[in-house]
Amino acid sequence: MKRAIIHLSLASAFLITACQPQEEQQANEKGTDSSSDIALHSAALKGNEDIDTPYGDIQLRDNYVTKGEDVLFDAMDFQRASQAYIWSMPMVSFKQWQLAQAKTFDANNLGDFVVYVTLKEKRGIVTGNLTTPYVINFLTLKDGAIKVKVPPGQIAGMFLDAWQKPVADIGLTGPDQGKGGTYIVVGPEDDLAKYKGQADYVIQSETNNIFIGIRLLDSSPDFEKKVQQEMNVARVGDAFKPIRFIKNVDKEWSATAPRGLDYWELLSELYQEEPVREQDKVWAAMLEPLGIKKGEPFNPDKRQKKILLEGAAMGELMLRNLQTNPRVTKPYWDNTYWYKSFDFSVPQITDYKVELDERSIWFYEAVTSSKGMVNPTPGAGQAYMTTKRDGQGNLLQADKTYKLRVPADVPVKQFWSVTLYSENTRRPYDNGGTELKDVTLGSRSEQLQKNADGSVDIYVGAQAPDGKESNYLKTVGDDGWFVLFRLYAPTEPFFDKSFKLPDWEIVE
Repeated sequence: MKRAIIHLSLASAFLITACQPQEEQQANEKGTDSSSDIALHSAALKGNEDIDTPYGDIQLRDNYVTKGEDVLFDAMDFQRASQAYIWSMPMVSFKQWQLAQAKTFDANNLGDFVVYVTLKEKRGIVTGNLTTPYVINFLTLKDGAIKVKVPPGQIAGMFLDAWQKPVADIGLTGPDQGKGGTYIVVGPEDDLAKYKGQADYVIQSETNNIFIGIRLLDSSPDFEKKVQQEMNVARVGDAFKPIRFIKNVDKEWSATAPRGLDYWELLSELYQEEPVREQDKVWAAMLEPLGIKKGEPFNPDKRQKKILLEGAAMGELMLRNLQTNPRVTKPYWDNTYWYKSFDFSVPQITDYKVELDERSIWFYEAVTSSKGMVNPTPGAGQAYMTTKRDGQGNLLQADKTYKLRVPADVPVKQFWSVTLYSENTRRPYDNGGTELKDVTLGSRSEQLQKNADGSVDIYVGAQAPDGKESNYLKTVGDDGWFVLFRLYAPTEPFFDKSFKLPDWEIVE
């Protein structure tokens, strides 16, 4: 009898133990009211659960969402807004430049080309080049294809679409190779074939908004006059007319993409002007709940405004972080903090992906791209180097002073330059200076002091070292800074990396 009781007790214990996991599992599936929420990463997402998410509490009962419906909608739209900011940055930044140029320089007609020369004029452009004159025009192809006559000479430029994607280079890195020629640019919904044979080069843009930009590498007055006389623009079917050079405006202005709701207003405006490319249709679907929809005015309600404001702020923070802490690229030279700009291809899309982060990092901090900028070759194009840290890996600060020793014989066929930019606006740094030399120095700067071995020490910071004022660029307040070190027509030592820039070193 005693043995039987023992056996019965063991059997009961076994049954109780064996049933526990099953009972727990059933309880999980059936659900029980809990006094504490489940972390999102631990949620089973079935039965009855109270889930703690970064956006708020979500309640499941019998697998239905019974609390937190609006939390989920807001989270979904916030995520879409922040990512849509990153996606749309190249286009919105360009649209801001177009509108600001038209307003500041009264450039509203087909043949109106703005000539940027002075510091004030160039300080409006995001990472504007301060060493050579710009000649810029924005056009629309909605009213028909355009034809452009490009003169021969030392010109570097491009046609860009609204995504700042090259339609074609112009000049030395273009199909005319600096010999000049006629171009026809056709809109995205036009028929390219009907223009064949009417110009030396017939090209099609994916957008109606386009940009014509050239740099005059020959900065002499005679060459500028030649370009003004010989460069012509007209609608196809109309006679060429002399272009108008808009000069000597010398006003402060800004082409930095706006923040807040103004950003989305510009995006909505562009959305109405442009056809939707196949690669952008998913983004079009994401924009609709945010109040940006084809054929409808931008009129967000209170909820949408809040989400759009937060999404734009988060999107910009994400892009700043990608710039400051790169994760899609690595330094160009080993054991330095120098990066080569343009970590994307000319078309901004590969066989398997849109180069979303790569292009947006550049177009948040800068404007324009071309074949010669993205893929320079020995003796042609331009290389852009940038850094935000000193040799110790610390971020560059406005209240300290730094030195960059530029080696002798920088490998360029043309020239090199160092230009100072604001981390906030990404435009040429406003340090109170009024002349180009207050913000940029380079091989064309006659005042530069050279070391005995031919190298040049460039100083950037709060205070110029005694006797080095000619080699100094000033920083002010708490506006962080970065530079672009440009090499025009870089030669082989740049590409094989036998030439190398050292990092900035702190001197004060």
